[in-house]
Amino acid sequence: MGKQARKQVIHFGGPEVGVSNRLLVLLARHNVAIAILLVSVASARIVATYAVFNHTADEPSHIACGLEWLDKGIYRWEPQHPPLARVAAALGVYLSGIHSQPPLGPMQGYEMQREGLRILYSDHQYQRNLTLARCGNLPFFWLACLVVYWWGRRYCGSVGAVLALFLFSLLPPVLAHAGLATTDMALTAFTSAAFLAGLSWVEQPRPIRALVFGLATAGGILSKFSFLAFLPASTAFALGWYAVAERPPTSAIKAFAKRRAPTFLLAVLVTCLACWAGYRFSTGRLGSSSLVLPAPELFQGIRDVAAHNREGHPGYLLGERSWTGFLLFFPVALAVKTPIPFLALFGAGLVLLYRRSLPAGRPWLPLAFAAGILGVGLFSRIDIGVRHIMPIYIGFSLVTAAALLRLAELADRRVWLSIAMAVLVFWLMGTSILAHPDYLPYFNALAGDTPENILVDSDLDWGQDMNRLGARLRAAGAEWVMFTPFVMTDSQKEHGFPLVLPSDVPSPSPGWNAVSVTVWKQRRMGLLDSISR
Repeated sequence: MGKQARKQVIHFGGPEVGVSNRLLVLLARHNVAIAILLVSVASARIVATYAVFNHTADEPSHIACGLEWLDKGIYRWEPQHPPLARVAAALGVYLSGIHSQPPLGPMQGYEMQREGLRILYSDHQYQRNLTLARCGNLPFFWLACLVVYWWGRRYCGSVGAVLALFLFSLLPPVLAHAGLATTDMALTAFTSAAFLAGLSWVEQPRPIRALVFGLATAGGILSKFSFLAFLPASTAFALGWYAVAERPPTSAIKAFAKRRAPTFLLAVLVTCLACWAGYRFSTGRLGSSSLVLPAPELFQGIRDVAAHNREGHPGYLLGERSWTGFLLFFPVALAVKTPIPFLALFGAGLVLLYRRSLPAGRPWLPLAFAAGILGVGLFSRIDIGVRHIMPIYIGFSLVTAAALLRLAELADRRVWLSIAMAVLVFWLMGTSILAHPDYLPYFNALAGDTPENILVDSDLDWGQDMNRLGARLRAAGAEWVMFTPFVMTDSQKEHGFPLVLPSDVPSPSPGWNAVSVTVWKQRRMGLLDSISR
């Protein structure tokens, strides 16, 4: 066998790079089994959080809209979010026999959430119903993991694929939002799937690849409308990077586009049909227009999202509140919500990429993908959580995996580098394990002991800790508590609360008072609500 048998060949879209490392060889030989093991362990960790946390602020509304689609065949509660992830969340409770009810009043946000709460508390089976809803989100996590592995294998080889999946599956924000009945994991999966499917189609514009590209694009549109900004922005960054690096002649660009035009039209057709199917082939008028459109809920939803972003949303960053968002919101959120060892390894990847020390080929594609998403996020006026740009972690994981491969090669001749890599990897693993089950409120050490002075809302307190609060009040022997929760709950019957009385914020009563961190910091307990727009 000799020395040659101990070599693992890594491909990154270019020349071969030999890595003499037994661990990497082991990863290469058993990459599929290891990938399945990583996804299985992460899935078990996600499912283990279901019984710890009650529903978050958005979950009841998503479940109500999904059940309306399944049970009534319509989608009228709220079109601002498309139906795919919502239907997945409602499927389990629908199959269990729970049905959608007509609204008691105007179809507004409060009624929608009240319908979702009725579904969750139906038949006094709250935990069962919540688990069924959250299980509907798990396949989107699996799809995201598949994209990470597929992308890593195409451009990094089998070892790079396993390393990227290892990194992605340890990130607390990913584990947190994979465990909720919301739309963010579906967006993460389909944004990356559409980008990667597009790359595959560009390389070989065959009809089957165009079909996959079209379906993945439809999945993204049906997951969350921010996809409509993310995919074009990431594509623009990738094309710009390619144009600067390769400087292709105009004639080559024209020939390239001409060859791909027929299958591109096929992808567009597939996208349109699949999106229409996602709205059950509905037709109708948009607003006061006399024109009948297919899937009018889709177009209305896009209009609603644009209006929401234009009007802004209450946001909080570093002690400041704003209706118009913060330019540095997502950079700060990434800095404090991402484990420090991951940031260090990603930073090493950026340095190696800048020095062109990563393997030749396309190591810049994941970075272009991430840059497009961050670019959109910087100018968003809805700044309420790192979850809104969560697809960025797929690009980060791939760049970091490429860096690990290169560092492993260099470490063969530098003992100190081997030690540093081992410390960072085990630090990341330990950080992820110790974060369990509190992935949603996870902050790294940069946030210190008062993360609520940096971020709140879905980065810290999304109303998920009613179970723990109820247990704490029981242990303390509280007979009543003054509390205005961030999330409406049947707190006494299902979450073990004593008598709950509304908070009197200007004149708090003696005794037990409970406060939501988000209501306290972002909403000032209802006082001083005049946030500058």
